Amino acid sequence: MSSGEDLPVTTRDRIIDGASQLTTTHGWAWVTMSKLADHVGVSRQTVYNEIGNKSALAEAMILEELARFLERVTNAFDKHPDDIVDALREAATQVLEFAEDNPLLHAVVSATHGADTELLPLLTTHSQSLLGVAKIVVSERLAGYELDAVGERLDAVIDMVVRLVLSHVMQPSGQPVETADDIAWIAQRVLRP
Repeated sequence: MSSGEDLPVTTRDRIIDGASQLTTTHGWAWVTMSKLADHVGVSRQTVYNEIGNKSALAEAMILEELARFLERVTNAFDKHPDDIVDALREAATQVLEFAEDNPLLHAVVSATHGADTELLPLLTTHSQSLLGVAKIVVSERLAGYELDAVGERLDAVIDMVVRLVLSHVMQPSGQPVETADDIAWIAQRVLRP
């Protein structure tokens, strides 16, 4: 669903939220368009009209969850408008802490058997839309900072930071604050050599 603002909840929002709830409760393999329609209180045809097929539903669900993660990135940059390293540290911390307790992310990452693996590639090998959206958001936020890296070098920094954070979202190796400090340290060395 839409974040933060008081926007009306659409049927599409309700369907995507319902799919997330069913996935975290029962697993993605259990979710069918009929079960989802019953859960949301709409017809199966409405689910198809609003979303399309189950693959489109999976992508919509993952992109909606990505929006929740990116809201934390935006808030972190708003909180540190004058210090890019602090903004990146805050963004990484917020994203990693949100990931730690995120039931949908846990359902996707821990689903390593049978048909449940259908969602995992959306976060890993087929994640171009996810990476693309995240990199656009970070790139737009970096535009307000004075940076040593420009052009292709800045694009490389953005790619590195986004991929590094996503890697730790998928497979944490430490506490969010410690990991965020490490990411900020790396970014500082690149952005302010």
